[in-house]
Amino acid sequence: MIIGVPKEIKDHEYRVALLPSGAYQLIKRGHTVVVERGAGVGAGYPDLQYQHAGAKLVDSHAGVFEQADLIVKVKEPLPAEYTMLRPGQLLFTYLHLAASQPLTEALMKSGASCIAYETIEVNKRLPLLEPMSEIAGRMSVLVGGYFLAKHFGGSGVLLGGVPGVLPGKVVVLGGGASGINAARMAQGLGADVTILEVDLERMRFLDITLHTAHTLYSSEAHLLDLLPEVDLLIGAVLVPGARAPKLIKREMLAKMRPGSVLVDIAIDQGGCAETSRATTHQMPVYVEEGVTHYCVANMPGAYARTATQALTNVTSRYIEMLADYGIEEACQKQPALLGGINVMGGKVTYKAVADAHGMEFTAPKF
Repeated sequence: MIIGVPKEIKDHEYRVALLPSGAYQLIKRGHTVVVERGAGVGAGYPDLQYQHAGAKLVDSHAGVFEQADLIVKVKEPLPAEYTMLRPGQLLFTYLHLAASQPLTEALMKSGASCIAYETIEVNKRLPLLEPMSEIAGRMSVLVGGYFLAKHFGGSGVLLGGVPGVLPGKVVVLGGGASGINAARMAQGLGADVTILEVDLERMRFLDITLHTAHTLYSSEAHLLDLLPEVDLLIGAVLVPGARAPKLIKREMLAKMRPGSVLVDIAIDQGGCAETSRATTHQMPVYVEEGVTHYCVANMPGAYARTATQALTNVTSRYIEMLADYGIEEACQKQPALLGGINVMGGKVTYKAVADAHGMEFTAPKF
């Protein structure tokens, strides 16, 4: 099989979907790997390393799509890439289709089989999403603390406080992979941390794991009680493959102090605040109701080398399986891959995506 690795064209996206070492392993297995020139440079992997691994370098973005049977990416295709996909081709990347009906329709029109990293589930976990959730969670506290600085329009609160001054208050909505990592980072800085969660077993786990953080059952009433004192609010809710629930209403934000910060990690799935809209690393923030919103849709791209290594640690075995066996046999050998197929044969094959857009759901068939 020919595996294609195009350079990411999303704003300030520096990750790459395949390491030179991953390319080497695929080539050893008898496959051909074509890589767009410069694809790995942003993550610290120059073209020469791909050449040494045996990959074929391609000058044009479209050239990778033309040659490859399997396209591996990091982020969803952008409009300029829609027409590059073709029937029978495999696309393996983060898709987050519930947040974009135009993308969903474009992938249906392409005829390609589109597999989303974020909906592959193994033992009730999302192993291909977790590494990026961990990075986004840790990063949320770094950027939140940064934009609390007064010269960025923040309230001027240092999250860790100092002797004689109370620390800042951090509230994390959701105790999953991103939420627990956000809480750990905030705890490490010395902030006063509260995590809101609905799963009681998860709350017990959080209580045991995060010794100084508080857990609170997630409800609108509890959130309203906390908001007037919050310095940094982190939205870390996730419904796999579905649009994020809007837990934070505009009128609720108005209760927060001017200069406080909201980091919406759920923005890839549409965001968990009514006021959230996707931003970029170049223009990461805006202000609504006196609250600074950080809603960058590809947060881990800021730490491209770490994120690339973490991502490829978990995706490489699936890429090898798809290359070795094709999608049908690969799904037989690893049934979790079936849950990753979001669009196939012009139809939506993941129910949460179909529900998000009011489309017909069709189970994937071979």
